[in-house]
Amino acid sequence: MHLSRFPRVHLAHLSTPLEPMKRLPKALGVELWIKRNDSTGMHTGGNKTRKLEFLMAEALEQGCDMVMTQDATQTNHGRQTAAFAAKLGLKCHILLEDRTSYQDKNYNNNGNVLLDHLHGATTQNFPGGHDMPGEMERAAEKMRGKGHKVYVIPGGGSNPNGPLG
Repeated sequence: MHLSRFPRVHLAHLSTPLEPMKRLPKALGVELWIKRNDSTGMHTGGNKTRKLEFLMAEALEQGCDMVMTQDATQTNHGRQTAAFAAKLGLKCHILLEDRTSYQDKNYNNNGNVLLDHLHGATTQNFPGGHDMPGEMERAAEKMRGKGHKVYVIPGGGSNPNGPLG
């Protein structure tokens, strides 16, 4: 398959390096290398960056002014979505599901949640066990009612175009 057939926003720092591991291979008796997805850029990178290059391109192609996604409270996917949206001038809304019942303020307001907000994303919190795809569709409809054209990204970027990355 030729990926050039699909819209893509090239923002990641690719190709990411492979780095040899030194101590664990000695214990296992094998050669072991790690792919440095933390080097993809887009605010500390991660494994979702490649997916988001395709998803954000699709959002732009559709003329969307907002992206929306959902995941757990400290989601790396949400942080990267917020970073991409900020870079591209899109609004971002993230639905955060409490999957831990951990009520520490530092957990719920710092880390990736703080970075989401620094990137300009708005967040909405839900207790664990909610129908998050349903909540996201309701939130998207509410934003559409306010005049936004919303591109919905399932948790983890797992829709038909996400795996292209």
